[in-house]
Amino acid sequence: MAETAENGRDAMATENVLRISGLKVAYGGIQAVKGIDLEVNKGELITLIGANGAGKTTALKAITGTLPQCRVEGHIEYAGQPIKGLGSFELVKRNLAMVPEGRGVFTRMSIHENLLMGAYVRDDKDGINADIERWFTVFPRLKERAAQMAGTLSGGEQQMLAMARALMSHPKLLLLDEPSMGLSPIMVEKIFEVVRNVSAQGVTILLVEQNAKLALQAAHRGYVMDSGLITMSGNANAMLDDPRVKEAYLGEG
Repeated sequence: MAETAENGRDAMATENVLRISGLKVAYGGIQAVKGIDLEVNKGELITLIGANGAGKTTALKAITGTLPQCRVEGHIEYAGQPIKGLGSFELVKRNLAMVPEGRGVFTRMSIHENLLMGAYVRDDKDGINADIERWFTVFPRLKERAAQMAGTLSGGEQQMLAMARALMSHPKLLLLDEPSMGLSPIMVEKIFEVVRNVSAQGVTILLVEQNAKLALQAAHRGYVMDSGLITMSGNANAMLDDPRVKEAYLGEG
């Protein structure tokens, strides 16, 4: 498989949203990310797959500046501007949002209040209300429970809420970190259905996911990360058929 495979969306705009080059992250003497290159273009759903400990989440947190004390080297460019070192609040104002591993909803707030928190950088009341209704259409379970405390929701429902809350900020780029983690197989399928739906609405997504099969089935392009390095990249459909991916990540071959 050619590493420079086309992404499979011939009509897709080639406007670059995220470009990472030579990214390295070290905690003391431990090199968690060893110099990776990755890019996401407007409208793409890109997935970063790999085993536990490969450095996937560390790479996402380096983008958003939410790592604990560590050394970050390399270049991170979002919407044509360098963003390394910017705080998460500044990134949200620039329409970059992340749904972290573990969801992180405000458990003592209602679903509706959580969604309002997702729009805290906005002041267009009518637009905010319209967006709440828009995402309630995508996530009907949330609409049924709009007044319910977020802490009483199931894991899958909290994942839906975390995604909807992030989308309230009108992200130009949505980062999803392990959205299927800890969910039942039925709920995992539902979450990926929602991910595909959100992508189809034109939201650019970078998805970090251990469920390689579902991630590649949903994505346009994929990257494989192993021991802090990008070891493979290309068209997601082609990667599903690659014997190396099948053996290492799909349990086939």
